[in-house]
Amino acid sequence: MKKNILVIFLVFFTTINLAYSAEKNKLLLKYKSTTSINNKASLQRGAKYYVNYCSGCHSLKYMRMSTLAEDLDIDEAIFSKNLLFNNKKIGETMTISMNEKDAIEWFNAVPPDLSLTARSKGADYIYSKLNTYYEDDLTATGYNNIALPNTSMPNVLANLQGEQKVIVDSNNYPIELEKISNGSLSDVEYNQLTNDITNFLVYVSEPAKLKRYSIGFWVLMFIFIFTIISYFTKKEFWKDVK
Repeated sequence: MKKNILVIFLVFFTTINLAYSAEKNKLLLKYKSTTSINNKASLQRGAKYYVNYCSGCHSLKYMRMSTLAEDLDIDEAIFSKNLLFNNKKIGETMTISMNEKDAIEWFNAVPPDLSLTARSKGADYIYSKLNTYYEDDLTATGYNNIALPNTSMPNVLANLQGEQKVIVDSNNYPIELEKISNGSLSDVEYNQLTNDITNFLVYVSEPAKLKRYSIGFWVLMFIFIFTIISYFTKKEFWKDVK
């Protein structure tokens, strides 16, 4: 009897959780990023925004700054002047100065390194998280997030986006986010900013992809031309064979 009650209890709460996730995912479907690592202007803007708004807490420990400057066509002198802080050298990786003890005291958790986030969770996850903060007086930061509920990360872009509140249905499922105050950017400008940050993190997750893309066309052209030459060579060699 006790086992049956336990099974019913687990099924009930699993059903509720699945229903909530389905509603949440339906809302998140509205937030789709449009990334292209060949868009150097977007990557440059994304690097600027990331350094100014994200790098205080989140490291990119697998990304070397000299490689970043080279890949994004940023002069090292300009990079060092505008994107290097805390007496770092351009040959170093993008680590942070925050220590774990302070992070746990301030945020109750150590902010994760974001080097591989785009590969592990996808670009749309990053984009939706940056766009779905809403006011919540029950949290320590005063904000909550649809993509990552009960996140300890504060809404560092609130002054740019403005404030939002969540609209829920009769079952308390989130169905919409409503703007309640404007930020310093328009909706279009803010969406562009968060898309640039997302695009930058997609690049950071696999920097070698830029080089692969750049030589990929020529490799395919070589294979195509070599195939044609091989075909006519074969015909020439075998023309007298009946």
